[in-house]
Amino acid sequence: MSPPLRRTKQRDTLAEILERSERPLSVAELHAAASKRTRGLGIATVYRAVGAMVEAGELESVEIAGEPPRYERAGKGHHHHFACERCDRVFDLAGCLENLRKLLPPKFRVRSHAVTLYGLCAACAG
Repeated sequence: MSPPLRRTKQRDTLAEILERSERPLSVAELHAAASKRTRGLGIATVYRAVGAMVEAGELESVEIAGEPPRYERAGKGHHHHFACERCDRVFDLAGCLENLRKLLPPKFRVRSHAVTLYGLCAACAG
């Protein structure tokens, strides 16, 4: 992990947006939200800021196969995600699957895991 980042208006805005968000956000979503608060904010600036914040350990990347990465604040603890197939938003799921080890063949050891459920979110299903 790198030393703490120099504070900038852009990074502070992005950190505040992610702190208030209940779900991981893409760079495009971050740019749209931050542009409402910071005039003239370019997408390249958001990419650079997010990259620096990931490098510094302030953000974590949420990888969904075939999708651009989303980002969430670091330190949220172990959890999984739900990806809506209609609106393309990704949501946090609290907790973890129980009895996951029962699926393993004998003598297999899990180092880590990530689970993504796919379907329709409440807004898209309703």
